[in-house]
Amino acid sequence: MSRLRATTHFRQLLAAPQILQMPCCHDGLSARILEQAGFEAIAAAGYGLSGSLLGAPDIGLLSASEMLQAYGRICQAVAIPVFVDLDTGFGDVNNVIRAVREAERAGAAALFIEDQTYPKRCGHMAGKQVVPVEEFLPKLRAALWAREDPDLVITARTDAAGVLGLDEALRRARLYAEAGADLVFVEALESEAAMRSANQLLAELGTPSMANLIEGGRTPLLTAEALQEMGYAVVAHPCGSVFTAAQALQDWARHLRLHGTSAGFEGRMLDFERYALLVGLDTIRARQAGFRGPASGDQ
Repeated sequence: MSRLRATTHFRQLLAAPQILQMPCCHDGLSARILEQAGFEAIAAAGYGLSGSLLGAPDIGLLSASEMLQAYGRICQAVAIPVFVDLDTGFGDVNNVIRAVREAERAGAAALFIEDQTYPKRCGHMAGKQVVPVEEFLPKLRAALWAREDPDLVITARTDAAGVLGLDEALRRARLYAEAGADLVFVEALESEAAMRSANQLLAELGTPSMANLIEGGRTPLLTAEALQEMGYAVVAHPCGSVFTAAQALQDWARHLRLHGTSAGFEGRMLDFERYALLVGLDTIRARQAGFRGPASGDQ
């Protein structure tokens, strides 16, 4: 039996009545951990990648090649669909076309592009700017045209709410939905009332809506159930993996520096055997043994 394509699987999850809860990973290891936790899909975005690859904030420092190569490794590490971040598309419509096709070849099941100026920054940071609608719409049309797999989900994100106000964000959401976006993502809404307004508009247009929740960010940290009641089809958690990893490493480093040994910290970390199990060493060894064949002395 042929395996369901990741793009087709993601579309099924998007259309399901239950909200799709989608944590973000920041590398292949965190992707595997999230998959093993039972999530049906995960995301990978610039925030976590900037921290993991560069030790830097999400302010547009990563190149398209760096992001796409990371996405390829993440997609290879898991069997579930991966939703990826293409920032502003890395240039004009020609750059968008290339980025979409490279993301598709990397194995992405879904992606988003946003209407910020370049270089962009995390949508929950101060000081961001957006391009005119007339500059973004051609990019969105190019992304929709570029996909070779019709099931690849193309998401349009607007950051206008924090720059030009809610009314302009809703106007853009309408235009992006009418242009054919499969999913619309109104970023950094600061109240439940604003979130309800965005969902009401998109529901009228028949376009699914996405929420994005950051610990300490601008949007209220609501439960998946509350977001589903508002009308959201997807909720992303973009920073939890890298925030958690950073805290755990700080704790371990502090203990090691203070005590000169990791003894006493074992209960807060995996040991050698449990880590090997996490990364699938037993499966790899079994596969390796299967290729050896009978020994010459047995023939």
